[in-house]
Order: sequence, then structure tokens, then C-alpha cells
Amino acid sequence: FGLPRIITNERNLERFLGLVNSPANGLTFCTGSLGADPANDLPGMIRRFAGRIHFVHLRNIAITGERQFHETAHPTACGSLDMAAIIRALKESGFDGYIRPDHGRMIWGEQGKPGYGLYDRALGATYITGLWEATR
Repeated sequence: FGLPRIITNERNLERFLGLVNSPANGLTFCTGSLGADPANDLPGMIRRFAGRIHFVHLRNIAITGERQFHETAHPTACGSLDMAAIIRALKESGFDGYIRPDHGRMIWGEQGKPGYGLYDRALGATYITGLWEATR
């Protein structure tokens, strides 16, 4: 949408967390925003910032060109992000915070505010729960 982004990669996250080096200064780790740059290693970033991630927005995206992407359904096969690897990194890092399926497409004729489709978010929640339970 042409909006500037301040935090887009691991270096930016490190700088942000270093501004106030306190456990209270944490991250909302958004896989959609950070995953838009294919150079970002999301599982690696999760492991690096373990303990400082307080909240997770999980969303799969399809990268369609340089600086171009769109949101997809949550399963790995639907986009460019390895959702199982992301969940595995969270679990292995001891993450015990809140995870929510970020955004939702309007599907099955649903009407509402774009980006907040209830059906797609519900499907995402069940998919994320299944990945979490399957990851050991």
C-alpha cells in the first residue's frame, strides 16, 4: 500500500531491542511483514530473538516479484513461507506466548472488513494448532 516500514529485517530488530535492553521490550513477530523479504530467515530470527518475542502473527504469503507479495491461506503449500519450520522454531525456542492467525481473506462469500475474514482466520487457527501439536 506504499506505506514505509521501519523494521524489516534481523538487523532492524536487533537495533530496536537494543534501544531498551529489557525483557519488557519485546516483539510482535509478524511472519507476513518479515516474510515479505525472501532474504529473511524467519526460523533463524525466531531462534535468535527467543525470549524477546511476546506475540506472534502467523500468516503465509506468496512472494510474486521484487517487493511484491500477497497474503495466502496459512498452509505452507499455499505460499512462500515454511509454516512448519516457523512453528518448529517457536516450539524449540520455548515460546509460550500468544499466537494468532494474522488477517483473513474473504472466502466462501463472506462479507466484512477486508483483511479480517472470520472463516479464513478460523481455518488458520486450526492449521496452526495442528502444526503446534504435531511438532515435537
